[in-house]
This record gives sequence, C-alpha cells and structure tokens, in this order.
Amino acid sequence: MTIRSMSVAAAVRTRRTVRHYRPDAVPAATLDALLDLAVEAPTSWNLQDRSIVAVTSQEGREGLVWATGGQPQPQEAPVVLVFVAEPQSWREDHNDVYDQARRNGAWNDEFIAMFSAASKAFQEDLDRRGLLREYAIKDAMIAAAYVMLAATEMGLATSPMNGWDEAEVKKVIGIGDRDDLAIALLVSVGYPAEDRHHPGRRPVERNVFHQRYGSRRMPHIPE
Repeated sequence: MTIRSMSVAAAVRTRRTVRHYRPDAVPAATLDALLDLAVEAPTSWNLQDRSIVAVTSQEGREGLVWATGGQPQPQEAPVVLVFVAEPQSWREDHNDVYDQARRNGAWNDEFIAMFSAASKAFQEDLDRRGLLREYAIKDAMIAAAYVMLAATEMGLATSPMNGWDEAEVKKVIGIGDRDDLAIALLVSVGYPAEDRHHPGRRPVERNVFHQRYGSRRMPHIPE
C-alpha cells in the first residue's frame, strides 16, 4: 500500500464530500490501515467507548441504502463505516487499557488508581444527568473525523452521512436488540467518480470569536 505524502493541513483543505464512487474495491491492506488510524482518535478518559463496523458486503450495503432512504453512497461506495457509540462501556473492565498504558510508560500505578476512580465518578455524574449517550457519540464523531482526513491522504474519498433510520442501521450491523448502543455516523469510503470543487467557507471572522461568543479580536496595540 502506498500512502501519499500529505500534511494534515493539506488533507483538511482538499477533503471534499463525495457522493458518487467508482466500483473499484478498497484493498484490504488500505482499509486495515485506515481503521488502525481511526482507533488512534482520542476518547474521553481513554474509555475508547466507540466501535467501527466496516460494511463491505452487497447485502449489508443494500440494507444501508434502505436505512438511509436511498442515498447513493451505500449503493456505489465499496465500504461504508458505521460508527457505534457505546455509552455503557465505562461499566466494563478497563484493566487492559491500564495495563497497556503502564507498559508504554504513560501511566504509573498511582496515576491509574486516581484516574480510574475519577473516571468512574465522572461517568456516574453523566449517568445521573442523562448525558452518557451524548459523550459517547462525541467520541465516535472524533474517530470519524480522523477517518476522513486519513482517507484523504490515502487517495480515498469519503462522505459523512446523516439522515438515516437508527433502528434500521442497527439491524444491518447486527445490533437491532441493543438499546445500550447508539449510531453516531455513517461514512462512505471509496474512489471518487466525481470531481468536487470547494464551495468555499465564510470568512474566519464570521465564525471565530475570542474570549466570548460574538467578540472579535482586539486590534494589536504596539507597546
């Protein structure tokens, strides 16, 4: 597999949302490399409370066509990634996470003990406020952003997909009975069959503020 040399800035500026794809398959090694980068995305408390289901079969993609109301991406793209949020995963055993951090020299035993207790207290507070699902979806969305940028460097096109029936998407990936899981996003992946031009963005000044919403940057005053 050959990965083009591209800066993160270049990937951000050249990535476009592509809805139409060539039928060429994405090589297994390329898809594996893409997913390996996806799981490097940060997650709250390093809970890694998101999973990715790579749907490549004709049957699976046809199911996603139905679930997305007939959108073209699952019909044409050879891969559709379904990002699954796992709001209840904090209740599971995370000793494997702590062991890996210990082996990597990132965390010591004292930090792990403190971190584990603080994480549990934080998640319990989210649970009381009904925010577990929201936090897990945020983590899954960060992983999706990583995928789109990494795919751009690999010469692949992507489309973040909204407008789907969550219950139907769950059925396609085999979690139709899992109320503890949530669908965060679908991302189609493949080789583009269209050339999308950048439609442009509003000036930075329109959407970027300083200190408070609506506050523009103060002019520099020489000292």
